[in-house]
Amino acid sequence: MDGRNSVRIVENFWRQVWQAGNPDAVDKLVAEDFEITTGGVTIGSRDAFKSWVAAFLASIDDFEFHIVEMFSSASGDRVVTRWRVTGKNNGFMGFEADGAPIDMTGTAVFEVREDGLLQHNWVERNALEVERNMEKFRARAA
Repeated sequence: MDGRNSVRIVENFWRQVWQAGNPDAVDKLVAEDFEITTGGVTIGSRDAFKSWVAAFLASIDDFEFHIVEMFSSASGDRVVTRWRVTGKNNGFMGFEADGAPIDMTGTAVFEVREDGLLQHNWVERNALEVERNMEKFRARAA
């Protein structure tokens, strides 16, 4: 195992970017050619990812990010996080902003470079269940 502490690196990313709601923190934490693969789509480059984070955060009011658990591979080059996001719909997934509650869980697998920068993030999330819950909320509100 090398000298990097990958769990701390990823924990710092979650804290500075998602928990603080600060897309600008991406500039110092991910590689220039960083990629995120989510929902079957790969978004490439630090700048594109930063824009994606800002749009995601803007789509959920009262945004909260919670780490459920996190661990690394023995080699230290991969970190897995189970996470939970809560808040209220402000245009999430293209829906009309209506304040519907959002409670989404997911898993992220990060590639951590030897220099401590994040190189890639593969994300799986329960977006279908979130959509169904938002539809139930709208039906009750109607």
